[in-house]
Amino acid sequence: MSEPSESGPDFAKGGGLLPAIAQDADDGTVLMMAYMNAESYAETLATGRAVYFSRSRNKLWRKGEESGNVQQVRAVLLDCDRDTILLKVKQIGDAACHKGYRSCFFRQVTPEGLKIVAEPVFDPDQVYKKKS
Repeated sequence: MSEPSESGPDFAKGGGLLPAIAQDADDGTVLMMAYMNAESYAETLATGRAVYFSRSRNKLWRKGEESGNVQQVRAVLLDCDRDTILLKVKQIGDAACHKGYRSCFFRQVTPEGLKIVAEPVFDPDQVYKKKS
């Protein structure tokens, strides 16, 4: 059973922004969580590359525009309420995380506190050099 094609994400539920989870299409690793608005969602569908909305910069964020670590979208899924987006992606480049890790979920909560459970794959200071 399929729904009408206009039944995409319900951006009204999130005040215009919905959580978007990027998952490695091959091995299932959750790479990151960001936000999408209607414009970033439409561009993602049109280009096949993940585009998010940066809340801190208040603008579209084309994943990999600075680092080169882009995400090619293989599938787009919506949750049952149509207010969370799941992107199954092919991660181009070693890392999805701007901190230099493959996944943004590199910290594990333990009784002793946070523990880093992954190795960085690049130095963010080298990749994101500040322009003077």
